[in-house]
Amino acid sequence: MTATGTPTLLGVAAEAALAVPGVAGLQPRLAHCLAAAAALTRTDTAPHRMPPEAGIRADRAPDGSGWRIEVRCVLAEGHRTLDTAQNVHDRVRTAVTSHLATHGVAEPVTVTVAVTVTRIAARPGTA
Repeated sequence: MTATGTPTLLGVAAEAALAVPGVAGLQPRLAHCLAAAAALTRTDTAPHRMPPEAGIRADRAPDGSGWRIEVRCVLAEGHRTLDTAQNVHDRVRTAVTSHLATHGVAEPVTVTVAVTVTRIAARPGTA
């Protein structure tokens, strides 16, 4: 897959989102959760670990003019939700746009980012 393909963009977006203070993790989409549950029924002895990219979805815009990125994140308790989500949006958009520009995408590319906060994770030791 090329450096501007979907798997690479998932990694770039995941790395950018996880670097934001207040992001505890990325929430996998249902398809990834079902695949992980199915993997548990196999005879594999190695534990199945969900990659951070499972919390990101990247699709080409229908007209081919850019990318639509969906980020599903879990936030840490004690951080302002709106501010953290806005920071995730901005960092992911900047990282993906920069990655595309660095890897030879000449024309201006529209990158649309949607951030969904799936839950707030309690601090360890709190009830």
